[in-house]
Amino acid sequence: MKFLFDLFPVILFFIAYQVAGGQPESAAGFANAWLGGGITSGQAPILIATSVAIVASFGQIGWLLLRGRKVDTMLWASLALIVVFGGATLFFHDATFIKWKPTILYWLFSTSLLVSAVVFNKNLIRSFMEAQLKLPDDVWSRLNVAWIGFFACMGFLNLYVAFQYTEATWVKFKLFGGMGLMFLFVIAQSMFLGKYIEEDKQ
Repeated sequence: MKFLFDLFPVILFFIAYQVAGGQPESAAGFANAWLGGGITSGQAPILIATSVAIVASFGQIGWLLLRGRKVDTMLWASLALIVVFGGATLFFHDATFIKWKPTILYWLFSTSLLVSAVVFNKNLIRSFMEAQLKLPDDVWSRLNVAWIGFFACMGFLNLYVAFQYTEATWVKFKLFGGMGLMFLFVIAQSMFLGKYIEEDKQ
């Protein structure tokens, strides 16, 4: 459930894009009325979807704060980036900015893990998971490196899809591709950690 909650703005972004893309003339009329003039039917779907994602991100964090729940650093970072890059997309009517947003977020995670390990000698993956898992030090290090590499590669992959394929293809990849690759990576990680979990149980 938490995984779906974290994806809430992305899911709404996808739905809004599909709905607006299905009726571009109406979408253009709506966008020009609410997001400024001069918006074409080709620009309207991504601008409407971006607006929805910004509102959903604020709503997501507002919901957690109202319930007295802790807001993960990842959600705060995502909110800041969607406001900056989404806001630039709406202001300039240019989808380039929102296409960069996932990459910046992935690279921010990758850099944070790397800098924490190299500069501060702190394994953030270990800090997040140590309460649930007992692993040898070298395994924690390999796990941290794996996540650094995964986030770095996802950042490059997002740019490749965003600028080598159609906008509609990128929107689908943003949800299904990103979610699918994350799921596969976690499954592979679980298989790798399986023997250590069994040894810990014994």
